[in-house]
Parts: sequence; structure tokens; C-alpha cells
Amino acid sequence: MPNHWTVIASVTLLIELGSFFIRLRDLSWAKRLDRPDWLFFEPAIPVIWMVVFASGAVSAGLVWQHDPGSLKIWMLMGVYLVLELITVAYIPAILRSRSLVVGTILGGTGVGLGLILFLLVGQISPNASLFLLPYLIWSPIGTYATRQMIDLNPKAV
Repeated sequence: MPNHWTVIASVTLLIELGSFFIRLRDLSWAKRLDRPDWLFFEPAIPVIWMVVFASGAVSAGLVWQHDPGSLKIWMLMGVYLVLELITVAYIPAILRSRSLVVGTILGGTGVGLGLILFLLVGQISPNASLFLLPYLIWSPIGTYATRQMIDLNPKAV
């Protein structure tokens, strides 16, 4: 039976691959959107998300080690899974719907769920909660950028 680190890393990678379910014509729509001037670091965003997802996987692994297989831990693994699904759905959902509002809603939902997870995990493993900080720092920035893009691109609502 594979160890929990292998399972967590594999699930994380498989879900992240879901972000590649995008169509080229949708990408051309997204490239035409105006972005906030302060978003000069946009080329680094894929690397930022790799760090965020890797940190989340480490957090989940540390939580699992606390009480492997207990109902409480399985429920937390479910919250990690839902948070990752919401996060990965962000880009394909915006592109398919051509709506930045959809992205803002998904981003805000992720921020809220990430904060709840941070608080729950902190009661079990303060170290694991620290590994959620990259998500809690980056996700509101991405959500705020998406919200600002609505003002810059009123037709992309």
C-alpha cells in the first residue's frame, strides 16, 4: 500500500492537471482582457501556484500524520480536496463562461474555505496550518485582481 505522502502528492497532481482542460479560443479571449497595472508579475503566477499547491500537499500530509485514518482527519482531507477543486476550477470556469464574476465568486469561496481550513488545521497541527499561509496570502490577491479586471473589462462580467 502506498504511503500517505505518495497518495496526497498524486491526488494533488491529478487535480492540478484538470486546469489544462481549456480551449485555445478561450485563451485568446483571456489574452485580450485588460489587467491591473500592478499585476506586472503575471508571468510568475504558474510558479506561485506550484508553490501554493505543494505547500497545501505538505499541510495535508502533516495533518494525516497526526491521526491517520480517523474520521476527523478524513473529513479534513475532504476539505483539502474541495478547496483544491475550487481553486483548479477557477481558470477553466472563467474561460468557459467568459465571466470574471464567476472567477471572483470561486476565488472568494476559496479564500473563505481556506481560512476555515487554516483554523481547523491549526487546532491539530500548527505546523500544518503554516503551510496553508501561501494559499491564504496568494488567493486573496488573485481574487482581488479578478475583481479589478471586472472594472477594466465591463463586457467580461
